[in-house]
Amino acid sequence: MYIPDIYKNENQQEIRKFLQENSFGILINQSNGKLCATHIPLELDSNNQGKDILQGHISKENPQWNGFEANDQILAVFSGPHNYISSSWYDHENVPTWNYVAVHIYGTIKIIEGEAVIESLKKLVNKYEKNSENPVRIEALSKKTMLQTRGIVAFEIEITEIQATRKMSQNRDNKNYQNIIAELEKVNTNQSIATATEMKKCPI
Repeated sequence: MYIPDIYKNENQQEIRKFLQENSFGILINQSNGKLCATHIPLELDSNNQGKDILQGHISKENPQWNGFEANDQILAVFSGPHNYISSSWYDHENVPTWNYVAVHIYGTIKIIEGEAVIESLKKLVNKYEKNSENPVRIEALSKKTMLQTRGIVAFEIEITEIQATRKMSQNRDNKNYQNIIAELEKVNTNQSIATATEMKKCPI
């Protein structure tokens, strides 16, 4: 990913928090000579050696997994708040742009089996069920229901490189920076409000 220095994010704690809060990513690899992509949750974790990994699973009917062993190199893409920025919001003439947060993760993927699959599913379900009034628990599901796990391919991705960008008008002066925030709030969509909130985290 091309990242100008001014927008490069190398704060590992910030990146980890972003991945935990924006875990629905795009898994990209090459399978049978063709690029494939699947939109799935990819959960940040660590393996027995203490190395950072992503965990996930896809349907066995999805042909993408057929390429995991032939070519174990993958790219996972995660997106955060983003919005169009009109140059009419500046106090000078300029071109429009787009503010956004994104993380690209490169790594090597391997298929996991057996109890490791169940543990991976437990972590996934527990994370998203924690605020439910009647949370689902993998260990409480019937054997009949758990037979559905035969229809998935679970995997771990050992992370080899992280590229993170946070393009939030850092190249503007404080007056224009604050005006962009105000205009985003006037737009009043989910994305514009989220982008304005992101900008407020690091005022100029």
